Amino acid sequence: MKRRTFIETSVAAAALYAARPSWAAESAHEIKRVGLQLYTVRSEMPKDFEGTIGKVAETGYKEVEFAGYFKHSPKDVRAIVDKHGLTAPSTHIGYDLIEHKLPETLEDAHVIGCKYIVCPWIDEKQRTADGWKRAAELFNKAGEACEKAGIQFCYHNHSFEFSPVEGLGGKLAYDYLLAETNPKFVKMEMDLCWISVAGKDPVSYFDKHPGRFPLVHVKDYVNDPNATSSYAGATGSVVFKGRLADVGKGTIDFKRIFSHSEKGGIKHYFVENDDAKTPFEDIKISYDYLSGLRF
Repeated sequence: MKRRTFIETSVAAAALYAARPSWAAESAHEIKRVGLQLYTVRSEMPKDFEGTIGKVAETGYKEVEFAGYFKHSPKDVRAIVDKHGLTAPSTHIGYDLIEHKLPETLEDAHVIGCKYIVCPWIDEKQRTADGWKRAAELFNKAGEACEKAGIQFCYHNHSFEFSPVEGLGGKLAYDYLLAETNPKFVKMEMDLCWISVAGKDPVSYFDKHPGRFPLVHVKDYVNDPNATSSYAGATGSVVFKGRLADVGKGTIDFKRIFSHSEKGGIKHYFVENDDAKTPFEDIKISYDYLSGLRF
């Protein structure tokens, strides 16, 4: 190509790029593998374990996160997951098992194919300054053991972690855990609903602790002063006047949050609805919204 022709072609291409519509300014991101926290369908799991997982796959989900195996062996769980074309990158494991049966837990996770184990809960009796200090110590030790086994340890929040705790030097429990645990060994599965209910901004945490949030729970809520449940177990002292909702049917701006996914380090997005009234219909509504979201 002659130099003049090359220049003219380049100028024309630049002009075409500059004239493109604003909505095409950058290619949109999407979630290619939408996941489901199986706690959402917990009422169905003991009735028909494999059938429930099959329906999750039929809905379109590509990943699942376990919250109990309902008396199935890790080998059987892995076979069912594989059969339905799913992967199980993560599983929730109770605090007591992390404290007392971590080696067995890691063995099970390896069989199922999990890359993350998540502590989902701190018992209400332990939500004192000393209790949070013990939790941070345990999480550091467990996280190091997990790292040696090729698995990442995470902690999952509710809203109560965002209430001040006397004896933690003015820190919120969540901020204390972030500060006192090793970022290499302890990462976070951020529940985007519960942090929002607590009045905190997920993006601000992404900015302060980049890469610390490889997993997120995606659930929504609706402000409703007539709501009958306060979700006190999850919210603690936070006043929650509303109800949980299918993803896209509430007030949380997921598009804004996910536009910062790279900074947060998000790798897996798990839909969750603790209060699903019609589980299979609910998970489809959430899947359709999330799979179509561009950010």
